[in-house]
Amino acid sequence: MRMRAMSTPLFSIILVLALAVAGCPKRPVATVVSAPAPVPPSAAAPPTPAAPAPTPPSAAPMPAAPSTPPAAPQEYTANAALKDVYFDFDKANIRPGDARILEAGAEYLKANRDQIVLIEGHCDERGTAEYNLALGERRAKAAMNYLIAQGVDGSRITLVSYGKERPVCTERTEACWALNRHDRFLTKPR
Repeated sequence: MRMRAMSTPLFSIILVLALAVAGCPKRPVATVVSAPAPVPPSAAAPPTPAAPAPTPPSAAPMPAAPSTPPAAPQEYTANAALKDVYFDFDKANIRPGDARILEAGAEYLKANRDQIVLIEGHCDERGTAEYNLALGERRAKAAMNYLIAQGVDGSRITLVSYGKERPVCTERTEACWALNRHDRFLTKPR
C-alpha cells in the first residue's frame, strides 16, 4: 500500500509534465505560400491554341518608349556663349570667378529662351567611380541652382554626371586634374 501511495504523486507529476510539454492542441500551423502575381483582366482568359508560348522573363520585350523620349546628350552641341566652370578638389562649390562665368551664361540663356541646356558634371580620376558620379552630379546641380537663382527657368535645364569617365586631360598631375574638375554646358533648340 505504501508503494501505491508514493506512486500516485509521482504519477501526478509525470501527468502534469506531459500535459505541459504537449500542451493543449492549438490551431494547426499554416504553411506560408506566396500568392501568384495578379493577372491583368486582358490576360485572364485562357490562351487559344494559336497563341504563342509565353517567353521567359529574361527574353521579355522592352516596354514601349514614352511618347516624348528625353533628349539624348548627343543632340546637344557646344555653345561658345556658355563657358565651363571649374571646381576645387572634392568640392561642388561655385567659386567667385566661376560665378561671373555663370552670370554671363544666365544672361545668354534668358535672352535665348528657345535654347535648352545640358549641364555635364565631370571629376578628376581620384576616387571611386561611384563617388565621382555623385560628385559630378552635385557639381552639375550647383551650377543649375546658380542659373535658376539668376532667373533661368529650371525646366530648361537637364543634368548628367560623367564622373571621371570623360577626362579632358590624362596626365597624372594637379594641373591636369584641375582641368577635369568642371561643368560643361551644351545647348539645343527646344
